[in-house]
Amino acid sequence: MPKFSQTHPYSDRQAFERLMLLIATFLQNPSIGSPEASPQNDDQPHNALVAVKQQLEQLAQEMGITINNIAIPTLRKDLVTLRKYGILNNRIYRWGYYLGTGVMTKQELNVALNALASLAEYQRSPNIIRIYESLVKRLQGLDAEENSKLLYPVRSQINHLIVTTDLEDRIKKKQAQNRHTLFDSLSTVEQAILNGQAIEIYRHTDPYADNTGAVTVYPLQLIYHDIAWYLLYENCENSHFMIVRVDRLTDKCLEIPLQTRSLQTQKQSLDLAHQLLANGWGLNMGELEEQMQERQMELEFKKVTVRFFAPVIQFIEEGTYRHPSQKIDSRRKPESIDLHLTLPPRSLNEFSRWVNRFMDRAIILAPESLMIQQAKSAQKLADLYRQQIINKP
Repeated sequence: MPKFSQTHPYSDRQAFERLMLLIATFLQNPSIGSPEASPQNDDQPHNALVAVKQQLEQLAQEMGITINNIAIPTLRKDLVTLRKYGILNNRIYRWGYYLGTGVMTKQELNVALNALASLAEYQRSPNIIRIYESLVKRLQGLDAEENSKLLYPVRSQINHLIVTTDLEDRIKKKQAQNRHTLFDSLSTVEQAILNGQAIEIYRHTDPYADNTGAVTVYPLQLIYHDIAWYLLYENCENSHFMIVRVDRLTDKCLEIPLQTRSLQTQKQSLDLAHQLLANGWGLNMGELEEQMQERQMELEFKKVTVRFFAPVIQFIEEGTYRHPSQKIDSRRKPESIDLHLTLPPRSLNEFSRWVNRFMDRAIILAPESLMIQQAKSAQKLADLYRQQIINKP
């Protein structure tokens, strides 16, 4: 029987090279065709393929490949082919084209690797450690200079964790806290966050209150703050937002069947929780009744005033974004300045601890109750030092 010819649409050399150049264009220019990256004349509608065509032609010239004038309809047909073979996803690329997960340029990848390196080295996030090590291995195929530039830590965040995240490390060091913690179940927690899945967690210790035992929650976010990792969650029973240190939770993490919600609802709760954090100072989100009043904007905030003396005046003035409500009164310079802000009552203790960092260079003037509390603490500290000096041999 005679064989029928089944000529492929890209058996023509020109068509094949155009398709290869299109793929190379997407690889080398992630998000090409986005409105931000290639603004058009206000009188003309944005056409992403115009930018793609220009970059493709430039790439062909750089590589010494001769191609005929490319029409936009031809590129659209090429996009259909890339979708057919799974090289592009079958969706609309409103913010530019990219292949698979290749959404970053080398410069953007460098910044992302810096962030991952910091999270792995200093904040010791278990999943991040594994991801970063995996990426480093994949990048070993690059030439030495390019690899070094991508992995060089141009930026870092060196606040380091004060507890270990690794069970084997806890056992090796024979730590009293070598029990399993939620660090050993973080993958379950992270998946629950993205799935809007309710989980039951168990708090084994609370140094500030008798608040241990099991609780059913919607986990919202893992937060690194100052010295430790924390879990931000919403109580399923009463919608109370709370933050707890991860190592104070056991590895018990049970999914609650049929109790899920949308990612949009998760994001709405997360935004509300972060608004509460922005209102306050630190991580204390308050008791349920007070928090509900604050969420309904029915809670009376406290007006706080702190007077700072030299030589910390300039340092305080530099911090223009410490709190959204802050105002600085510089009329007493150069002797002192006053910092004014409003805080929910739940944040006063955390704020006073921050003021204590400045020792005799700062005093609280308002509210009066906090000023008295601070004065008593200062007196007690002075007495302890006095006693230590007297008893010193």
